[in-house]
Amino acid sequence: MGTARPLGRLAAVALLLAPVPACAAAGPDEPLPELVVVPAGPYIAGSDRDERELAYRLDEAAYGHGRTREWKWYENEPARGRRETGAYRITRTPITNAQYAAFVTATGHRPPDVDPATWAGYRLIHPYERTRRHAWRNGRPPPGRDDHPVVLVGHADAGAFAAWLTEVTGRVWRLPLEAEWEKAVRGSDGRVFPWGDDWDPGRVNSHDRGPFDTLPVGSFPAGAGPFGLLDGAGQVFEWTATPARPGRYLVKGGSWDDSGCGICRPAARHGRPAEIKHILIGFRLIAE
Repeated sequence: MGTARPLGRLAAVALLLAPVPACAAAGPDEPLPELVVVPAGPYIAGSDRDERELAYRLDEAAYGHGRTREWKWYENEPARGRRETGAYRITRTPITNAQYAAFVTATGHRPPDVDPATWAGYRLIHPYERTRRHAWRNGRPPPGRDDHPVVLVGHADAGAFAAWLTEVTGRVWRLPLEAEWEKAVRGSDGRVFPWGDDWDPGRVNSHDRGPFDTLPVGSFPAGAGPFGLLDGAGQVFEWTATPARPGRYLVKGGSWDDSGCGICRPAARHGRPAEIKHILIGFRLIAE
């Protein structure tokens, strides 16, 4: 946290509840962001050989090469099978810049950004210049991006936002476990994508048809999952609370940078260092 004087609880909640596109109160006791209900009960998680083969073929058709197959990107997915969860509520969309700005304003937490040396150390294919359209200035989101998903936030930043939201609302907010995220996105019947088993690039913000950039959250209502969750495929990868290995956490969902889109399947997963501040990674939260 920074050293700025925190706002009072009512002032902080007022900031969070300020009008923001794609946000609405979910009930008389519910603050923004909007939540969807995931019911208790069984669901189908993971993938089988047929689904992974489909993912590789989609990638090969889009990229014109077989590197995801050669590098076995999808071989670490849990075997398809029945799992079970309790009921929970999860944000309908990823957390937006405007919602995160309320937290930054209230607490003095460092705004989303990354310096050139740190970015170079990640050894990513994206040039540093591309991060500038997502970086904040003077504690504010980039112009015209209030309703875009917040990015350039590490795992601890997402946790700090959840802790602040817990404090100002009086209820517990947290990152979802991988199982909770997957069920919320794909529903209970084991579909390959949130909307069904067939890939449709018109339902997502991916590099297949998108602008190679983030878009306002909720821009693809036809890509909704069975519980009404939006942006679960494409747009940005999302932090989960599930460790990949020490110092790394699983991210899910695919992004605006991906084509194909085998990685956009809810069963797909890979780990990222907890401290990375990536232009492809944001987050959503569960409210208990």
